[in-house]
Amino acid sequence: MSTQHEEQLDLDLLVEFPKKYKVFLLNDDYTSMDFVVDILMNIFHKSENEAQQIMLEVHQNQKGLCGIYTHEIAETKVMQVISKAKENNFPLKAMMEEE
Repeated sequence: MSTQHEEQLDLDLLVEFPKKYKVFLLNDDYTSMDFVVDILMNIFHKSENEAQQIMLEVHQNQKGLCGIYTHEIAETKVMQVISKAKENNFPLKAMMEEE
């Protein structure tokens, strides 16, 4: 016979943490490096130094990791990048993938 306390512990073990998603910026031949740095600072809240490093990673490796978030936040960040890029006539794209 199990106690109420033991049943609560069993329920606690069943709780799963939400999946996390990596958000990447993708390289293209048209988006300016300054714009990418601006996106990283304003949407992903990176310092100027961090933003410069990620921008170079995007430029050299075709994509760069911007952050790891829950699904909803990652999806929002991707949409913000696409929207801001479109407003500024850049083809910059972002993508997310499960961690």
